[in-house]
Amino acid sequence: MITFDHVSKHYRGPTTAVDNLSLTAPSGKLTIFVGPSGCGKTTSLRMVNRLITPSSGKILLDGEPTDAMDVALLRRKIGYVIQNAGLFPHRTVVQNIATTARLNRTPKEQALRTAHDLLERVGLSSAFANRYPWQLSGGQQQRVGVARALASDPKFMLMDEPFSAVDPVVRAQLQDEFLRLQREIGKTIIMVTHDIDEALKLGDQVAVLRTGGTLAQIATPQELLARPADDFVADFIGRDRGYRILGFADFNDDGVQLGHEPTATLGATPESLRQIATDRWVLVADAENRPLGWADVESIKAPLREGDLNLSGTLAVEGSSLRNVLDAALSSPSGRGVIVGPSGTLAGTVTLSHVVTAIEAARTGRARAQA
Repeated sequence: MITFDHVSKHYRGPTTAVDNLSLTAPSGKLTIFVGPSGCGKTTSLRMVNRLITPSSGKILLDGEPTDAMDVALLRRKIGYVIQNAGLFPHRTVVQNIATTARLNRTPKEQALRTAHDLLERVGLSSAFANRYPWQLSGGQQQRVGVARALASDPKFMLMDEPFSAVDPVVRAQLQDEFLRLQREIGKTIIMVTHDIDEALKLGDQVAVLRTGGTLAQIATPQELLARPADDFVADFIGRDRGYRILGFADFNDDGVQLGHEPTATLGATPESLRQIATDRWVLVADAENRPLGWADVESIKAPLREGDLNLSGTLAVEGSSLRNVLDAALSSPSGRGVIVGPSGTLAGTVTLSHVVTAIEAARTGRARAQA
């Protein structure tokens, strides 16, 4: 547990970076700081490991004040992940990962074994072990940075916009990988991000800070979306609150009937496509019945090729949130959202009207729960 007890940070002149901040980051949970530029997110984070010294108040780790700890020992107890990873360019991947364990006086061979084990835990194969940072992509470097922070098995972790320097696709992959990892390791984590969608996706609780470093609201993502504390929080979260809250509503297969969707394969003739089509769109799948895309029957004049496919439709996995299912239905050129099983094989399709019915049922259930 990380506790901020009336913590403030003042600089010379009238500048206040953090003002009387009190909150608790629970043990084994991920707390995320969000807010506009200049609201004190990073300052608050860096006061935990005393990279910045508070002007007043106390920060406690499991009830022990950090100002009473030796600074070097304090920082060795806390994993620290920053933007752009900050890897040592002259060290290999495993040597980089082993660094924090070695600082805690772990024998070299044991530290390297731990580093090799952590490679796979963060989604990298052993083939990366002896590469140097310049030989890695940005996303791979961030994974190594997370592994390095974990190498000393810290109870606490601080993460300062760890995924912001990579492209959106890699960012989503890193977020998913990190959620999986956190379910396994259960560290007490504070993360800073400027991305509200990232905060809502990753956080067990989200702390919204105002300019001037005051706390506007701290709540679970669901509570933040459903009941913003004031106009500032509502405006910061944005106008898509109703859409975002669908990410916390499960798609109930028992409540929404999945339709049977006939499929074709590449090489199908125009005549065979017309025979199975229920409208102008036919879903195309591979030999394992994994969806590849949609074919427009009216435009196909020769045996079906990969280049004929419309790839605009997204897929939703069974058990996905209503947000994912709605996106699948809206993005599909046929208006039928494609649902797949965990292995990627076709489970069926769902129409937009069925999704809307499920959304209304979820909304009604939330209203009853809040009454």
